Amino acid sequence: MLASSSTPSSLPICIIGAGGIVNDAHLPAYKIAGYNVHGIFDVDVVKAKATAEKFSIPSYYTSLQEMITAAPANAVFDMAVPGSQTIAVLQQLPDEATVLLQKPMGENFEEAKKILQICRQKKMMAAVNFQLRYAPYILAAKKIISNGSIGTINDVEVNVNVFTPWHLWNFLNGAPRVEILYHSIHYIDLVRSLLGNPKSVYAKTTKHPSMPQLTSVRSNIIMDYGDMIAANILTNHCHNYGTPKQQSYIKIEGSKGAIKINFGALIDYPRGAADSFEYVLLQEGKEPEWKTMEVEGSWFPHAFIGSMEQVLLAANKQIEQPDNSVDDCIHTMTCVEAAYKSSEVGGIVPVF
Repeated sequence: MLASSSTPSSLPICIIGAGGIVNDAHLPAYKIAGYNVHGIFDVDVVKAKATAEKFSIPSYYTSLQEMITAAPANAVFDMAVPGSQTIAVLQQLPDEATVLLQKPMGENFEEAKKILQICRQKKMMAAVNFQLRYAPYILAAKKIISNGSIGTINDVEVNVNVFTPWHLWNFLNGAPRVEILYHSIHYIDLVRSLLGNPKSVYAKTTKHPSMPQLTSVRSNIIMDYGDMIAANILTNHCHNYGTPKQQSYIKIEGSKGAIKINFGALIDYPRGAADSFEYVLLQEGKEPEWKTMEVEGSWFPHAFIGSMEQVLLAANKQIEQPDNSVDDCIHTMTCVEAAYKSSEVGGIVPVF
């Protein structure tokens, strides 16, 4: 039992993995939030030591077991490992541990179900780092939506047309699933967080001649919410024609207004571009007038504050379970699986 004087931000975080996402997002976010990082482990001890020194982390470990042995009883384990390693690491963590898993929740739906089973059997407080739902501009949009300003949502669109340097993630070469599992999964999770679970999913994910080593780098995904709501995700990571026509936006339309978020993290990656948040509220007898709202923070690294915050609040008994719990995120993995199955089955052949 935690001492009554503890606060969520004071709980010790033990990080498993010292790769790029930890150095570029997790740790910068935790520094901004004032979270207490207790120690770090990576199979590459040199990387673990370098990261510990860079972020003034008190301890680095040469083995996972060494970290587990040294971890305080109320430690939160931040697992930033590839999906293929999630099950093996989870099985080594203590029963009733508090854990934040890196997305995706396994490499496929079978692994996702196994992860959920392990977490339940070991009575873990476990969540998944689907952090886009906690990006500052998404939180701002949800506030506008929740107060009824734009009315009932009837259209959600995510459109990404950029050039992504996939070579930065060598482990994806030859992987059976790439674009939806490692990228569009964020948008599927975002749509779920806005509209709930869809009735069905239609999708097609494709390769590109310039990146033949990757199984897919473009996707079209339709999430079916019935006849009155449209939810579409369109991604192209191969727009290598300069930045002027690159774009990445999230558009949410309602019965009384709309929101458009231009998120710049993916443009000229990894340098990125500026974000913008625009909205319009319909007024009878007046022409629609779009307004700009300043939103502090971005997807990287600020959204990573929110996903960890949910875990810390649950660990500190301030909420029953994280918003991004494995019990919720299994539904995102269900939608991902449906998208891949839809892509494999293909469309209806027209009869002329």
